[in-house]
Amino acid sequence: MTTSITNIQSLAEMKKGEHAFFHSNSAEKAVASRLTSLGFTPGVEIEMAQNYGHGPLVVSIRGTRVALGRQEAKNIIVKKEDVE
Repeated sequence: MTTSITNIQSLAEMKKGEHAFFHSNSAEKAVASRLTSLGFTPGVEIEMAQNYGHGPLVVSIRGTRVALGRQEAKNIIVKKEDVE
């Protein structure tokens, strides 16, 4: 299994049903701290449960559904893996 740089994107770009792994975030310190407390830590798997392309979105992480604002989601960087 290999991973390429083209598979790095913001969480806000994911489509419903897609899976990716948390890579990093560029949010301000308070928001970054909140995300960490919600379970957004390096390598954790994230599944997009709802993303209509506008407004808030919902992800499944560590068995819990979390609603995020679109701006928060844009600051979260995820990595999808190529399966060959």
